[in-house]
Amino acid sequence: MRTRQPTTTTLEDQRIPVRAKLAAAWTSFMFLSAYVDILAFFKPGVVPDILAGKVWEFDVSQTLLTTFLALMAIQIFMIVLSMTLPARANRITNLIVASVYVAVSAFNAVGESWTYFYGLGVVLEVILLALILRYAWTWPRRTASPATLAASLNTEPHRTPQQT
Repeated sequence: MRTRQPTTTTLEDQRIPVRAKLAAAWTSFMFLSAYVDILAFFKPGVVPDILAGKVWEFDVSQTLLTTFLALMAIQIFMIVLSMTLPARANRITNLIVASVYVAVSAFNAVGESWTYFYGLGVVLEVILLALILRYAWTWPRRTASPATLAASLNTEPHRTPQQT
């Protein structure tokens, strides 16, 4: 009688580019912050206050709504910028914007009576922002080998004595 030997297979673990990690983290952050805002509508008194022209302590105005739109637009554009900016600009932009959003996320929970709901939202947002900061901070660097350096020196166009 033949016994079947179990086969062990290893799952392929492909390396994910930093740009894709950043874009995925910004996408998750955007959805999370949007859903926290949407779910907050279920808090008693929120919708009647909005209909009466108040959001938290602020009057609903073009300035307030434009500020809210700008805060969401930055997150949305960070998805695209994380995939398209050159590496150096990408790294710097992600470090700056994620650092600013840590403060923005914390500010959103200040003075809230629903500490568990907003606290959880802020903690999750800060975790995603910490991932973004880590991915950007530890962006892999390419080290140039002596052969690469020599090849790059030969890429300058040949100049005649009249051109120098």
